[in-house]
Amino acid sequence: MFTFLKNAMTSKEIRSRIFFTLFVFAVFRLGSHIPVPGVNAQVLQSIGAHGVFDILNTFAGGALKRYSLFAMGVSPYITASIIIQLLQMDIIPKFAEWAKQGEVGRRKLNQATTYAAIILGLVQSYGLAYTFNRMAGYGLIKNANLQTYVLIALVLTTGTMFLVWLGEQITRYGVGNGLSMLIFAGIVAEVPKELYGYVNQNLIGAGDKLVRNLLPLAAVILVLVILIVIVVLMERAQLRLPIHHSRRASGAKYTAHLPLKINSAGVIPVIFASSFMTTPQTIFGLLNLDRSQGWVDFVTKLFNYTHPYGAIFYTVLLIAFTYFYALIQVNPEKVAENLQKQGGYIPSVRPGKDTENYLTKVINALSSLGALYLTVIALLPIVAGMIWQLPSNLSLGGTSLLIVVGVAIETAKQIEGRMVKRRYQGFIQ
Repeated sequence: MFTFLKNAMTSKEIRSRIFFTLFVFAVFRLGSHIPVPGVNAQVLQSIGAHGVFDILNTFAGGALKRYSLFAMGVSPYITASIIIQLLQMDIIPKFAEWAKQGEVGRRKLNQATTYAAIILGLVQSYGLAYTFNRMAGYGLIKNANLQTYVLIALVLTTGTMFLVWLGEQITRYGVGNGLSMLIFAGIVAEVPKELYGYVNQNLIGAGDKLVRNLLPLAAVILVLVILIVIVVLMERAQLRLPIHHSRRASGAKYTAHLPLKINSAGVIPVIFASSFMTTPQTIFGLLNLDRSQGWVDFVTKLFNYTHPYGAIFYTVLLIAFTYFYALIQVNPEKVAENLQKQGGYIPSVRPGKDTENYLTKVINALSSLGALYLTVIALLPIVAGMIWQLPSNLSLGGTSLLIVVGVAIETAKQIEGRMVKRRYQGFIQ
C-alpha cells in the first residue's frame, strides 16, 4: 500500500488529481459547517437516535446535525438515480430508448436525473424541515411560516446540487468516483469525533469500570478489523470464465478470460438501499400522521433499519438491488453480442442467446453470494450494537464500512489504472 502511494505521488498528473480531490473535500467540509439561515440547529440534539436522521447525518458528514448548507448530502440525487434506472426497464419506453443510444442517450438520462433530483430535493428538504421542527418541539425554525420553509428548501436543494456538481468535478479532474468519494469523505470525517466522544464518555474517569467499559470497545474494534478483511477479500474476489476464439493467428498461444466479480454491484446496493429508506420517512413526517394508528406505526418501523422490521426490509432491499445492479453492471446481452462479434465463445456454450442465458445464470449465482455478503456486513454491526448497548448512530457501522472500504478499493484501482496508462503512453512516445 505504501509503495502504491509512493508511486502515485511521483506522477505529476496523479498528484494534481489527488490535491484537487482534497481541495474539493475542504470545500465540502467548509459548507458542512455553514448553517442554514433561520434555523436553530442546537435543538436537533434533543431528537436523539432516529433512523432517517442517522442515515442522512452519516452520509452528509454530520452536516444534518448542524443543519448546514449540505444537510441533505447527495441523497436526493441518489434516489433520483434509482427511479430513473428503474424506469429504464421498459417502464417508460422513451427512457429505455435513451438507454440504448450510447453517449447521447446517457446525457439525456443524466438531465432527467438532475430534474428529478431537484424535485425530490425540494420535497425532501421541506419535509425534513417540517418533521424535525415538529420532533424538536417546534424550536428548530425560528419563524415557522411558508416563506421560511420555502427558503430552507431552496437553500438545501441548492446545496445538494452543488455537491453533485462537486462530485462531477472529482470524476473529471480528481481521482474518480465523485459522488461516492463525497459520501466517503463525510463518513470518515465523523469517525475521529465519535471515537473521542466514546472514549471521553466511557473510559476517562471510569475508575473500576474501566475494564468493563473497555471490553465492548475492544470487541467492536476486533469485529471492524475482521469485517474490513472480509470486505477487501470479497471486493477483489472474482470468477474467471475461459473464453476461446475461433479466429486467431495460427500456432499462437492464446488465453483469455472473462472476469466476473462475486460482488459485481459493488457498494451501490448499500447506497441505494440506505437512500430508499429515508424518503418514505420524510413523506410520513410531512403528512404528520398519527402513530397511534396501527398501519402508520408499522410503516414507520418498517423504514427504520434499527428496528427488527426495518432490518428485515433493509435486507430485502439489499438483496433486490444487488441482483438488479449486477445485471446492469455486467449486461449479459451486450457481453454475449460483443463475444460473438469478436469470434469468442465460452466452452460448451453456443454463441448468442445461449451465452446470454448462461451469463445471466452465472451472474445471478454470484449475486446470491454477493447479497449474502452485503447483508451480513450491513447487519452484523447493528446486532453487535444491540448486544453491547452501543450507540446506533455510529458513523462506521456496517453500511458505512462497506462504502468506505469499497470506495477506497475502487479509487485505488482507478489511480493505479491511470499510472499504468501513463507508463504505456511514455513508452509509446
